[in-house]
Amino acid sequence: MTPLAELARKVFAVALEAAHPSTLMRKVRFTPAGVIYGEHALEPPGRLVVVALGKAGGTLAEAFLTHSTRRPEVVWVYLPRNASAPSYLPAQVRWGDHPHLSLDNTAAALELAQMVAQLAAEDGLLVLLSGGSSSLLAAPLPPLRPAELDALVGELARRGATIHQLNTVRKHLTALLGGRLAVRCPAPLLALVLSDVPGDDVSTVGSGPTAADPTTRGDAKAILQRFGLLTKYPQVAQLLEDPSSETPKPGDLRLQRKASALLGCNRDAVEAAAHTLTQEGFRVRVLTTALRGDAREMGRLLGALLVQAAPGTALLAAGETTVHVTGTGQGGRNLELALAAACQLAGHRHRCLLAAGTDGVDGTSPAAGAVVDGGTLARAAKLGKDPEKALRDNDSWGFFADLPEAILTGPTGTNVADLVIGLVAPRVAARVGWRPPARAPQPQPPWGAATQRGPLP
Repeated sequence: MTPLAELARKVFAVALEAAHPSTLMRKVRFTPAGVIYGEHALEPPGRLVVVALGKAGGTLAEAFLTHSTRRPEVVWVYLPRNASAPSYLPAQVRWGDHPHLSLDNTAAALELAQMVAQLAAEDGLLVLLSGGSSSLLAAPLPPLRPAELDALVGELARRGATIHQLNTVRKHLTALLGGRLAVRCPAPLLALVLSDVPGDDVSTVGSGPTAADPTTRGDAKAILQRFGLLTKYPQVAQLLEDPSSETPKPGDLRLQRKASALLGCNRDAVEAAAHTLTQEGFRVRVLTTALRGDAREMGRLLGALLVQAAPGTALLAAGETTVHVTGTGQGGRNLELALAAACQLAGHRHRCLLAAGTDGVDGTSPAAGAVVDGGTLARAAKLGKDPEKALRDNDSWGFFADLPEAILTGPTGTNVADLVIGLVAPRVAARVGWRPPARAPQPQPPWGAATQRGPLP
């Protein structure tokens, strides 16, 4: 790989560290009675119960326990099966399936609901919420079964539904999402939210189990109608006609003493990346922190922007694109975006683009994403790889699997959606075979896998 691509990898590692719970938890003020975050305080005279959910639930719990002055009476952690958990909490960790939901998910979600309902008014519930919680907490409303809900959500995802659309539907078909977990809790509740959704709406992250829901069952029906699925799932359509499928709305008295606040988001990652690139002498342009749209089209657009960009330019974007799956290949939105960008960059020297998921997992692949440059397609051609065929088959992982472009981090312990880093080498440096300025190696973060390809710049 080129020195420019190596720099992109290192900047990605810096961004991951900035958005890691061990870093973000420093924003919280810990007191002998509990926690204070911004205008919100949770200092219960009774028990302090901590529930950590989602892909970053394990590292959120670990960071909280590392900093907390008060020892909570209960710590309940619920994670996807491939996530990491603190080794000293084995008896208090539950595991569920993601992105698919299962009977195990339903059982764990209902166990949580029962525990929360048994809290006393003098207790306090701290929820550490991250993306991935939608599947973990998706206990369907009767008579809907987990397999039926899983099939519906899967079809929506394959047809290109956005995360907001997916979660709007899930909220109105499940027992805990869309503020329903908070309604069950008789104690004060504070949720600290790690956002993986464009716009950082806390009512959308993890389908908002602790926040009032501004969407309606009518919205859910309209989404299903738009994607041609309302008549295909008559039981779902019937359930959405039932008033019981409606979620608690802003101003609902049952949500008094319940608060949800943003702990971290992709802006933390983008700001760290921008700072590092500025120090490296690049002119940084942040395109958006709410990237959305078709991954393939966004890849082509961002690749074209890089081709036209002046030397010394860095383009940053963050968010979550979608993939309309029509093929039978293996891949994800970041790999597909990177592959489409590689087609635009082919033959253009001194340019690269990195697209990767901050959680370390991209779609059905084992990769976080890929970093491509003007020589990617030429390297792939030597191995007989056809980029257009890979795009048609949604087989971006098949294209990158044995190329050095692939980014393999494993689960990172954080989840603030996806990051795109586009670089054009400075003009003078490009003529002399530019390399990033040498720096002293920095300590590896405790979750270290993301920095396995080199020290932080």
